Amino acid sequence: MHINGPAVVVGDDINTDVMYPGRYLTEYDPEEQAKHLFEGLGDEWPAKIKRHKVVVGGWNMGAGSSREQVATGLLAAGVQVVVAKSFSRLFFRNAINNGLPLVESPELAESIREGDEVIIDLAKGEAQVRNLTIRFEPLPPRLQEIVTHRGLWGWLKAKGPKKTEKGTRP
Repeated sequence: MHINGPAVVVGDDINTDVMYPGRYLTEYDPEEQAKHLFEGLGDEWPAKIKRHKVVVGGWNMGAGSSREQVATGLLAAGVQVVVAKSFSRLFFRNAINNGLPLVESPELAESIREGDEVIIDLAKGEAQVRNLTIRFEPLPPRLQEIVTHRGLWGWLKAKGPKKTEKGTRP
């Protein structure tokens, strides 16, 4: 999977409360969720996120409450990947389960500046930014499959039991 697009940088310790305010937790439409992303950083941020395909965080990205709305809202906003120095485990799994790829690489996150055009080959574990080529540990094959199928539900449907004329295979 290849990603190519401009980056926005959000910094260290950006928790899910900042990424998606709790007052919108009852909103289930991803398009509406996208309108409230990163409001905790300022009113201009939801529109700013929509103009970028790559979101870059620092250390401890996504700590805090477990909020799937962050991943579904980012996808609805057109974000194609989140790069950070490190991710909280809950955010990491919510993102993958919803089909949002993540790249955990301190070197890559440190190298990307606001507005940089970033090219990422997720399968190869390689990114290009400005005149740099940076390698990173790609997601394990199973997680890449989940992301390719647009999330865990899509992966389960694709990998689940197949129907035959006489019913489901044993």
